[in-house]
Amino acid sequence: QVQLVESGGGLVQAGGSLRLSCAASGRTFSYYAMGWFRQAPGKERDFVAAITSSGENTYYADSVKGRFTISRDNAKNTVFLQMNSLKPEDTAVYWCAASIQVTSETHDYAYWGQGTQVTVSS
Repeated sequence: QVQLVESGGGLVQAGGSLRLSCAASGRTFSYYAMGWFRQAPGKERDFVAAITSSGENTYYADSVKGRFTISRDNAKNTVFLQMNSLKPEDTAVYWCAASIQVTSETHDYAYWGQGTQVTVSS
């Protein structure tokens, strides 16, 4: 079992950067693959990025490849999403989530944070 708390969201101009953090409590954090998801107004919740429990393998949605980087620090029980070259279409609520197995499917993630708002202005 893990509890997740996101931080780092906010308002940024197009072309800018934000770094989201997801702090986990629970002794089993290092057992879990972690993912980031987002939901824009009027749209479905979409996969953004995922990372294996060891941090060795990462996966990205095509829309963010080359701009976003997922990473984790298991010693600090934290996963990050570095977002560069932000676009207005990146505006969404962002969630981190934990899964037993690395996956891009929302329903496979058992534990979710509260979400953090990212707004990119043009």
